[in-house]
Amino acid sequence: MIWSNEACFFFYCIVIVKNPLCARRINGTKETLPKRVKRGWMWNQFSVMEEYTGTDYQYIGRLQSDKDPDNGSVKYVLSGEGAGTIFVIDESKGFLHATLRLDREEKAFYKLKATVVNKQTGLQLEPETEFIIKLQDMNDNEPQFSQEVYTASIPERSDVGTPVIQVTATDADDSMYGIGAKLVYSISRGHPYFSVDPTTGVIRTALGPKDMDRETKEHYQVVIEAKDMAGQRGGLTGTTVVNISLTDVNDNPPVFTQSVYQLSVPESAMFGTVVGSVQATDRDIGRNAEMSFSITSGDSMGIFDISTDKNTQNGVITVKKPLDYEKKSSYTIEIQVRNSQKDHVFMLRDSKDMATVQIRVEDVDEPPLFSKAHYLMEVKEDAPISTAVGSVSATDPDQVRRVITYSIDRRTDMDHVFSIHPGNGSVFLLKHLDREQKAWHNFSVIAKEFRHPHQSSHTLVYVRLLDINDNAPTFATDYETFVCERTKVGQLIQTIRAVDADAPSAGHSFYFSLAPDEANTSNFTIRDNADNTAGILTRRSSYSRFQQSVHLVPVVITDGDYPIQSSTSTLTVRVCACDHKGNMELCNVEAMSDSPGIITGALVSVLLCLLILLIVVIFFTTLKRRRKQEPLIDSKEDVRDNVVSYNDEGGGEEDTQAFDIGALYHPAPALEESVKQRRDIIPYDTLLYPSNLWQAPMTSGPVVSAAVTSSNNEDVWEFINQKVLENDCNPTGPPYDSLATYAYEGCGSVVESLSSLGSALSETEQEYHYLHEWGPRFRKLADMYGAADNDFS
Repeated sequence: MIWSNEACFFFYCIVIVKNPLCARRINGTKETLPKRVKRGWMWNQFSVMEEYTGTDYQYIGRLQSDKDPDNGSVKYVLSGEGAGTIFVIDESKGFLHATLRLDREEKAFYKLKATVVNKQTGLQLEPETEFIIKLQDMNDNEPQFSQEVYTASIPERSDVGTPVIQVTATDADDSMYGIGAKLVYSISRGHPYFSVDPTTGVIRTALGPKDMDRETKEHYQVVIEAKDMAGQRGGLTGTTVVNISLTDVNDNPPVFTQSVYQLSVPESAMFGTVVGSVQATDRDIGRNAEMSFSITSGDSMGIFDISTDKNTQNGVITVKKPLDYEKKSSYTIEIQVRNSQKDHVFMLRDSKDMATVQIRVEDVDEPPLFSKAHYLMEVKEDAPISTAVGSVSATDPDQVRRVITYSIDRRTDMDHVFSIHPGNGSVFLLKHLDREQKAWHNFSVIAKEFRHPHQSSHTLVYVRLLDINDNAPTFATDYETFVCERTKVGQLIQTIRAVDADAPSAGHSFYFSLAPDEANTSNFTIRDNADNTAGILTRRSSYSRFQQSVHLVPVVITDGDYPIQSSTSTLTVRVCACDHKGNMELCNVEAMSDSPGIITGALVSVLLCLLILLIVVIFFTTLKRRRKQEPLIDSKEDVRDNVVSYNDEGGGEEDTQAFDIGALYHPAPALEESVKQRRDIIPYDTLLYPSNLWQAPMTSGPVVSAAVTSSNNEDVWEFINQKVLENDCNPTGPPYDSLATYAYEGCGSVVESLSSLGSALSETEQEYHYLHEWGPRFRKLADMYGAADNDFS
């Protein structure tokens, strides 16, 4: 195929002629290379002008095959991109045309394929060949910037040529074809402050630091142009806007708006009260405009203070110390202002500004002023009524000295202990004082102007009572002590201490001694330890709780202050049975009762028991009077609950001969039981005392025997009294103090019989030292059966 484009054909021929593959010589012999087969199609690319505006189809070129005899027997067939729509071919002649207006910026080239076929047979005469239709560029696109509007900033006072920002434009035309896409930048608006590099588009400052002043002009709008065709005439142009702002630097000092400020403040202004404010301006902004104020000189150093308001940057003057119009009515101070943020590059000197402030103090009607914030007074606790305790003083701080009156705030002295003279402020006593009840008295005094009572002030008065020795020392506590029946002479049984309500400045000094009338006759002695304590010592080696169960020891306690005070306190000593180590085991009931330290709860318990017992006796007496004379129940099935006691020396669980309460209702059987011989005592015929010894007291009383009582059907209470008296008068009774049971010992006791009846039959002497190990209940037996005195020493 032969291209009709002569230029293309010429390029093809050059390539063929210069092809080195046509022949070569190898080892001196000429080697014939394979001959090139002539193609049926001679292909190359076609060119077509973009943006064609003609009315006819745009001619591109002609395809011609060497297989075409040019007689109309062959047909050219076109395929590929845009075939049949954008591009058409003359089937008989091979002429190519473009039917539409093409844009290279949308698509730069098209790939198509062409072949030739026999019209009659439809067979391809040549293989399908690919070729390219390239759009030839023309300058139809103006330059476009990447942004329509650029924003940039640069510090003020920048040097000439300081880069600001770079702008960039592009051209859609073919940069490889001619100069249609070669751009040149220029500045159309923004002179003389800025310039632009024509090649790179970098914008720079064009003026010096003095001309680039933010305080003079802060914002600039620069217009930049980009022109293609290297800026030649006929080229297309694109523009953009660059908004440039100058950022602030600290190149301006603050300046006061006034050189002299006049302010006023009342003399009653408290600490921190605002007197007024001063204003300074700074052409800079932001942190560069922050100011710092200070007082440099004047006659009010330390009286006033100045600070910066963070919101307004004004200087605020406040009161630092109390003001007094009567002492000083005006002040003059010198203040200065400077930047908090310093920039030594732009401010070569320490820039500041000075101003004068005149402050006038205004007179205020002030309340009375006490000479002290509070008053401390002292008075002896025995001071008589109307004694002067002290005085307070207040004055009118104003120039016009007004009369002051004094009074006591009765809300702080509700008992009316003190009074005050309304004219001179002297404080007097209205009542007697007692330091031991209240050592301090506090109250408030009011001072008022006589003609202006609403002008008043308060002060506190503290009155301390001075102690005098008006209280005698006493025991520190209620001591309860005991002494063993067997002890040693000089044995320490109690250490006592004393207390005194007084409070001498040198401390307490107590002295202990026995009462003079007891010094030689007392069974105890006292030893002063010289440390405000004393020890109670025994004077005997043995005491008897049966002869005297309680000893009262009068102790005289004297203090060492003036006037000397003394008191006598009584120490109660109980006599108790102790073991061989001196530990208390048993004390008499009456000793405990006589002791002043008996617990109130125990006394109440005893009274309650007696009350219950009395109720029981009255109940049974009432029942007995209502019963008939004959026995209430004769049946053997009479079953009653017996009270069985196991705290005696009986047979424990096997002892069934306990006291039967039914015997009180059947005197006759009870009499028969009384005939039975008791096995826990010595028979009456062998007693050392007559059996009727217990009847001696009955001569003067109404008590009769049990038999008579039963036969005469007397009151049960007399029967009980008879049994109790019988037990008390019997020296061979059980060795303990408790409620006796009228029964037999029984058999099977663990400790066996303790009776001494059989001792006469034994020829050997028995040992009873083991009785000391049986506890306090058998202490009497231990004493009766040969316990040696040295065992208790």
